Amino acid sequence: MLDEPVTRQMEYLKRLYESRFNPQERKAKLALWKVLVKNFLQNHVTVNDTVLDIGGGYCEFINQIRSKNKYLIDINPDAKVFANPDVTVLNLNILSINEQQKLDIRFDKIFISNFFEHLNSAEELIEVLGFCYDILTPGGSLLVIQPNFKYSYKEYYDFIDHKLPITHLSLKELLETIGFRIDTLIPRFLPFSTKGRPASPTLLKIYLKFPIL
Repeated sequence: MLDEPVTRQMEYLKRLYESRFNPQERKAKLALWKVLVKNFLQNHVTVNDTVLDIGGGYCEFINQIRSKNKYLIDINPDAKVFANPDVTVLNLNILSINEQQKLDIRFDKIFISNFFEHLNSAEELIEVLGFCYDILTPGGSLLVIQPNFKYSYKEYYDFIDHKLPITHLSLKELLETIGFRIDTLIPRFLPFSTKGRPASPTLLKIYLKFPIL
């Protein structure tokens, strides 16, 4: 059972994201995610993997990825509404040790997108990454897509729930300190936000073939 502060936060998140992305914008985002998963992320996930998506909100990644077992952790109650039947949704607060201990599964791949900037402090980021490290199988991988404060500092705080500034270098330093090995690091990967931008799956498909453009 979730405590009262977490329950309030869940309701807050529900209202916030309902107002931030209207149905048309969510549809446009989903079209982009389908391209991103098929043309890039699926290359890092096998069909036999057990995959966890942390903070996956509208399930754009976890619904599209092809893998044997699929899990989503998110305190947003809408997650269960948007998740496909083959996705197990867990409303866990991963910053709580007691909540972490409820998870006795190990994962081959963990995916996190646009989540770390919502944390309150570096200490919370350390807790989340340590949690990820502990629940990966030997040889497992953590896949992260994250706004880079180094290149988006002007717009970073235009969203009320953006709190923790992170660059690719600060994240790399922390990951390596925890024990991760960095296989791929792309400092400028995707636009900072899809909010207010025209969705172009075709252009994204071209970009993913030539990401240095």
